[in-house]
Amino acid sequence: MRRAGLYLPVIALLMSSSLAQDADHDKNMSEQNQSAQTMPNRSGMNMNDAAVSSMPSFHPSSGTAWQPASVTDPMWMIFRGGWEFMFHGTVFITYNQQGGPRGEGKAESTNYFMTMQQHRLGSGTLLLRQMFSAESLTSPHPGFPELFQTGETYHGQPLVDHQHPHNVFAELAAIYTLPLNEKVTWLLYGGPSAEPALGPVTFMHRQSASEDPEAPLGHHLQDSTHTSFGVVTTGFIFDLAKLDLSKLDLSKLGFLKVEGSAFNGHEPNEERWSIQLAALDSWSFRVTAAPTRNWTAQYSYGRLLHPEAVEPGDQKRQTASLEYNRPLSAGMGKGYWATSLIWGRVQKEFELFPLNSYLLESTLNFFTRNYAYTRLELVDKDELFPNAATHPSYRIGAYTFGGVRDFVHNEHWQVGLGGDVTFYSKPAVLDPFYGNNPVSFHVFIRVRPGLMEHMH
Repeated sequence: MRRAGLYLPVIALLMSSSLAQDADHDKNMSEQNQSAQTMPNRSGMNMNDAAVSSMPSFHPSSGTAWQPASVTDPMWMIFRGGWEFMFHGTVFITYNQQGGPRGEGKAESTNYFMTMQQHRLGSGTLLLRQMFSAESLTSPHPGFPELFQTGETYHGQPLVDHQHPHNVFAELAAIYTLPLNEKVTWLLYGGPSAEPALGPVTFMHRQSASEDPEAPLGHHLQDSTHTSFGVVTTGFIFDLAKLDLSKLDLSKLGFLKVEGSAFNGHEPNEERWSIQLAALDSWSFRVTAAPTRNWTAQYSYGRLLHPEAVEPGDQKRQTASLEYNRPLSAGMGKGYWATSLIWGRVQKEFELFPLNSYLLESTLNFFTRNYAYTRLELVDKDELFPNAATHPSYRIGAYTFGGVRDFVHNEHWQVGLGGDVTFYSKPAVLDPFYGNNPVSFHVFIRVRPGLMEHMH
């Protein structure tokens, strides 16, 4: 576990060097495009070409979370009658083998499909978004085998060593952005199934996790609120380069988003086909910065009222994350390098000590068709033995290494064959239950749309 912790300062040092390079690149772009005419970007804001290139889009994510502006999401697009229609998603068809005495093997499919419709509305832009998942059919309860995973319930009992399937209606929401002037844009978001301003971009949409079919062990400490049945979010986006704040030089600071949410804090129940509306009893806020087109960073805090179905008490959740994406065009061929560094903490009302999670994940796409990825996690788990008299917390490490090769890669489809292996670290007291050195692996086919196919 100590070795895994050494990755964090090394990655931070590499990223800080890249940040300086990206800032200089964005400044040069701005100088080259100062005379360009304004135009609406994919978020609906009127900015010059340089600002468009640096402004993150809501399209590659769920909720109002931001990925770096340089992320290009594989999707199909159709323009018709002033509307922009977008379709994207991913299907993994997987054989999943979890090791050790509590592991099992299972053929399964993780999947989601998202549709979006965008149109000008008054002086702003309206984006409608729907996300669906068939996981309740392709891996019915108790869900996907995953050693040390916890969260949600099955037959009224806490799920252990399994990841729950996602809901059929994973998102039904709308985003409206209205420029108040050239410096500030107002944001309004919400829906019956939506994501509050709490946490990083959820794992299903992160570029750094795009080739990994498994949910992080820290999912319920970081981004599990991505499906909440009742959300209202509002906030403001600031173009810092255009704000006049005394003598401060903000030309390299890009964009800043400040937002807050009221939402239903209860986790979805076992009825994966239903929408379980309830009072907006929980709240959160998030501050996100996009200093260059390759970087985003966020901090968020939330108070969740009784989120767990079988566990009493409220929760306080904090998250912080740093996301980096660099397009590649030379050396290793066309592709990208995407990396995320995430911290999540949950303080339960009736527990003395908080649960922490640390995640470092990275995906390298090289020579167009090839992908190498890794995910390194340290997570505190206190629900591994829900029927025990006491519930101590155990520090679990999970270290995944994998790769994918596209055997179909064109403007319509990306179909790849891949696999990964996961090793673990854990306290010795867990050896009788999980074995001394359990090892898990996946073999899968991944299917998704081609990259930004436009149809008229």
